[in-house]
Amino acid sequence: MTFDPTDQGIDAEEAHERTTDAIADNEVVLFMKGNARMPQCGYSKRAVGLISRYRDDVATVDTLKNLDAFREALEAESGWETIPQTFVDGEFVGGSDVLAELEERGELAETLNAEGGAVASGSPDGADPEAPF
Repeated sequence: MTFDPTDQGIDAEEAHERTTDAIADNEVVLFMKGNARMPQCGYSKRAVGLISRYRDDVATVDTLKNLDAFREALEAESGWETIPQTFVDGEFVGGSDVLAELEERGELAETLNAEGGAVASGSPDGADPEAPF
């Protein structure tokens, strides 16, 4: 099997449908480059690490299947086209910088509707930002 970087995987209509369905069907969804086990950019890796401190049941959508179409679909939902993007209960929260700011203020767990704090293990405080979902 040969990798073709020009193969966009899905069309714009399917990207819009996947975006709206993922937001509607999941309490927390992260649109990212790559997946939770293998993020394909530093911002996506940062977002996964922050969210995984509090939630292990987050849906992820790999936007690399058609980056331009997902950017357009996400902009229609949030007014913002950069990736990653996090939605909680259908509401746009933000990208990795916003998640980091919420974490610094001690508000990320509440924003993510986390029950009881960190779910990952591996560090003294119970959170392992490098742990996959």
